[in-house]
Amino acid sequence: MIRVLVVDDHPVVRSGLVGLLGLEPDVVVVGEAADGAEALRLAAERAPDVVLMDLRMPVMDGVAATDRLAGTVPAPRVLVLTTYDTDSDIVRAVEAGATGYLLKDTPREALVDAVRRAARGETVLAPPVAARLLQRVRRRDLELTPRELEVLTEVGRGLSNAEIGIKLLVGEATVKTHLLHVFAKLGVSDRTAAVTVAISRGLLPTSAP
Repeated sequence: MIRVLVVDDHPVVRSGLVGLLGLEPDVVVVGEAADGAEALRLAAERAPDVVLMDLRMPVMDGVAATDRLAGTVPAPRVLVLTTYDTDSDIVRAVEAGATGYLLKDTPREALVDAVRRAARGETVLAPPVAARLLQRVRRRDLELTPRELEVLTEVGRGLSNAEIGIKLLVGEATVKTHLLHVFAKLGVSDRTAAVTVAISRGLLPTSAP
């Protein structure tokens, strides 16, 4: 079972998310929080696998809570779910350690799939978010850096972000950041598509050794 903590300052939104996730046979909601501080307390008590995190909340916002959660052991995957898709919000959340970034108009099926993927350690981006990241790098060199290629090669071999971090001697948050840059440069929104596009462009071998 995937243990999920729902964090949002709007009770109606929380209730809707709890009801939606409660329909899934492999997902259980272990708690609800109205702000980041309450999220930290409940996460410590109930050990969720995934925290579905709003960004703008009273007491402590989602970015601060995400940053604090990233430093816990074991750290849950934080999947941001918000109405805001500005560059600053996206970058702040990713740098704080968020596994994914979705918008609140995400279809039900896509949201549930994102929760499952986040639980597996995959980076999940809403298409509009991926598009905004692409816009951010269009003024830069769109070629992948050697480190980005290293990370993508390990993704192609089936390693998780945590496993890649251990192999390359970097933090998991750093791996996520490299992957987000890769997604933006390749114009994709998930790991599988990134590997597929990289192979089609000759950036990666057809099969990793």
